[in-house]
Amino acid sequence: MEFLTSHGLWGLFASSFLAATILPMSSEVVLGYLLLHNFNVSGVVAVATMGNVLGALVNYTLGRAGSRVLIEKIFRVSPEDINRARHKFKTHGTISLLLAWVPVIGDPLTVVAGMLKIKLWIFLALVTFGKFARYAALSWAVLSF
Repeated sequence: MEFLTSHGLWGLFASSFLAATILPMSSEVVLGYLLLHNFNVSGVVAVATMGNVLGALVNYTLGRAGSRVLIEKIFRVSPEDINRARHKFKTHGTISLLLAWVPVIGDPLTVVAGMLKIKLWIFLALVTFGKFARYAALSWAVLSF
């Protein structure tokens, strides 16, 4: 983690990108570190959002490609996770992509969005809004305490 924090916004971009893929990463620590070291709030939120959305786009692309082996074996998204995400889509529709930032369910949601061939512009709009709101709220919380 020290490597990511020592590289400023590039480290934040990398950690937020990796956190949005199936890899077990967390960008919150890097975001908080940069904010507490007087990095520009708007820049931090923008970079974190951009990296996280691009990572979600990787998941969407994997889902759209439809490779179950890649999704289940390499990225370790279980069939149960996929079924849970499909249920969210059936119950709440595409709007459930606003929850793409939520741990555990967010990554499978973005994979299933690709599998269901959700229109890319809708995917990007909802995922970007949700992830931006999350990073803005996290930034506010870090700077409030």
